[in-house]
Formats: sequence, structure tokens, C-alpha cells
Amino acid sequence: MQIVQVDDHNIEVYLNLAQGYEAEFSKIVQKKPQADGRFALDTELGGNVAGYLLYVDGVPAGHTAIASHGDGQFEVCDFYVVPYFRQNRLGQTFAAAIFAMHGGRWQIKQVAGADRAIAFWQATIGDYTGGHFKQDIYQDPQWGTVTRQCFNHLDFTRAY
Repeated sequence: MQIVQVDDHNIEVYLNLAQGYEAEFSKIVQKKPQADGRFALDTELGGNVAGYLLYVDGVPAGHTAIASHGDGQFEVCDFYVVPYFRQNRLGQTFAAAIFAMHGGRWQIKQVAGADRAIAFWQATIGDYTGGHFKQDIYQDPQWGTVTRQCFNHLDFTRAY
């Protein structure tokens, strides 16, 4: 497993994987493709949002978009592992590596109806924090009702 930050040299890989992510959630968020068959991205990279690519044996296997809200506060905006690679806790390992890379305080939100995503994040964050996280139902200005998990690296000790 290798994690690489998105830059001008690999942005096309990120954008291609982002189409899979958008398609996967299209039914839940009632989003149709545009006339060219591509989905508009809900999260654009740049400014306070950085992208990362996950590679397995040199093959693009996933991506994430992380927003930095300043003062050590981060948010997972997009997180996607290609279905072929969804095995052996790869997504959980990817998420844990991103959390550890940044430290700080985190929030992760899942739209209503994304039950598999909610279960994934509960398990992933629960494992990563040893259960030291908070979960609530939150009214997000963009997404409406979401399930949200929050944690702070200062609230637990993790041995690596």
C-alpha cells in the first residue's frame, strides 16, 4: 500500500477514481450524470482541500479528499476504495494512515441512506480510536441529515 498526495502529475488518476465515487453515491444523493456522462464533483481539490491516492502494487485503488479547517481540524470530504480492493481491511488501513499523517481533530459525515458507509466509519474510527469518538445526527447545510463521527487525537493514545 502506498499513499501519494495529488498533484499536477497524478490529478487525472484522482479525477477518474472520483467518478467511481460519485457514481456509487448517485442513487442516495439523487445525482444524475451530466450530458457528457460524467458526474460533477461535489468536492474540488485546492484551497483547503488536499487529495490523496491509494495504490496497491502500483495500481490506483482509492482516493480521499481531506479538508483542513485550520487549527488542526480536518474533515474527510470524500473517501473511496475501488470495489475490487475492498478486502483485508484496506480501507480501514488507508483511513488510519491518513488520520495519523495529520493528527488533530476530525469529523467524518455520511449522508442519510449510506448505511454501508456509516457501518464502515463506525468500525474504522472505533478501531482507530479504541472507541474514543463521538457520533451524532447532524443537520449539514449541504447534505441535510448526516451521521457524523468526531474524534481528537488528544483523547486517546495509539501505539504504532
